[in-house]
Amino acid sequence: SFLAQGRGGKKVRGVMESTRKEGMSNGCFANGGVTDVYGEDRATEDQLVTPWTFSVATGYTLIRNPRYNKGLAFSEKERDAHYLRGLLPPAVVSQDLQGMGIPVGKLSLYTALGGINPAACLPITIDVGTNNEQLLKDEFYIGLRQKRATGQEYAELLDEFMTAVKQNYGEKILVQFEDFANHNAFELLAKYSKSHLVFNDDIQGTASVVLAGLLASLKVVGGTLADHKFLFLGAGEAGTGIAELIALEISKQTKAPLGETRKRIWLVDSKGLIVTSRKETLQHFKKPWAHEHEPIKTLLDAVKSIKPTVLIGTSGVGKTFTKEVVEAMASFNEKPLILALSNPTSQSECVAEEAYTWSQGRAIFASGSPFDPVEYNGKVFVPGQANNAYIFPGFGLGLIISGAIRVHDDMLLAASEALAAQVTQEHFDKGLIYPPFRNIRKISANIAAKVAAKVYDLGEAGYPSASTSGSCEARRALHVQSRLSMLSLSWRRAACTIPSIDAIFKLEESSGALRLGVRGKRLVI
Repeated sequence: SFLAQGRGGKKVRGVMESTRKEGMSNGCFANGGVTDVYGEDRATEDQLVTPWTFSVATGYTLIRNPRYNKGLAFSEKERDAHYLRGLLPPAVVSQDLQGMGIPVGKLSLYTALGGINPAACLPITIDVGTNNEQLLKDEFYIGLRQKRATGQEYAELLDEFMTAVKQNYGEKILVQFEDFANHNAFELLAKYSKSHLVFNDDIQGTASVVLAGLLASLKVVGGTLADHKFLFLGAGEAGTGIAELIALEISKQTKAPLGETRKRIWLVDSKGLIVTSRKETLQHFKKPWAHEHEPIKTLLDAVKSIKPTVLIGTSGVGKTFTKEVVEAMASFNEKPLILALSNPTSQSECVAEEAYTWSQGRAIFASGSPFDPVEYNGKVFVPGQANNAYIFPGFGLGLIISGAIRVHDDMLLAASEALAAQVTQEHFDKGLIYPPFRNIRKISANIAAKVAAKVYDLGEAGYPSASTSGSCEARRALHVQSRLSMLSLSWRRAACTIPSIDAIFKLEESSGALRLGVRGKRLVI
């Protein structure tokens, strides 16, 4: 909490700033921002907005406040208590039933794990209709009642949305794509990564966290990334995204062309091993992974032929890493690395106990679903979880504090390396290739510092660098890495003020927290 000067000189303690008018002139904030054309920032001037435990904004004022508005999820009792009758549709449903479970959940993790103020986060679901006849005939269906938009109509809608977002919020707004179909996901990312600050967690976030696990595991299995051979089961967004980032990291380490490093990576889809003879019928995002080899139909045959050191599952099909597959991996690898990344548990390619038992306790295992520790021959193995939440909160925070205007692969590599560096020998001794999730705020801070530094290295920062010595940035990054357990951001009401990399860093020794003095940059996510 903090102490704010309210209207009429009254001091109010709370977690929101007062709605005072000081610092505003002609609808603009003195510390930055844009003109308040529609009077939105003055919507609460007549009533002080403080946490509900003290006094509560009501009616239209409450609905206009992003901190409190729950859409249709206000209960009947809340609607009566806060004078919302007549301002909302009569339906009372949860936010999840409104179709916002994923965007709301992801943004909640940005706040909980990355320290980003929720008032700066806007969940959006783009409704393009449905081809589900049952839903179209359901009188209680709250979505758009029409067939799904496709082709040019779909592209024009997305382009209108992305253009409007940039026009309203500027270059530094971060747009995260989530749960788009494969063909749309790759096309949208390729198109807008050149003109917007965009990030696809299904493709890039998954790839970054898996690469981190691979980099960490090298300390156990030995060698460099280029010394290993990779076989994927699954060639969708996740599989091809991970494969590409691995190839990029090998290229970075060896200076070899990307086309050459891709040859260390093989993919199996529903029709078998992806090989050159199938190239004409492959989707465009699979074609870079078509290598010279005889056609192979089954995963087991692919394992026996390719002899990979790393087996990665992104198929979404459970029980596909069979006993024969795991035993084959263990037959030519002293420490086979097996990543069963599909979730939930029922769709995991294999469970932790199977991986350890079938490999006689030699496998290094991680999964997309959580599994309990496994005891085998008197030793307890703790399976790691390759959870995207390790990466995207810190990655997003790094983009924000640097004022990044574009996302580059080098930033994702920096995030992976930062996560891998936080795995200690103690973790390896337990079979872990990821740090414990209980340290996630510190992990996110480390990742944010590394990503922000890379943004500056690439010249993609939207905020000016320090005018002092070059070592200043390193000291600031070190402060973030070593001291940031809770990020305290200063916000001026709905203006969503955020810290720049040139913010004044002030350590509060009493609390052990790092407070960022803000220079008044404005950003909305």
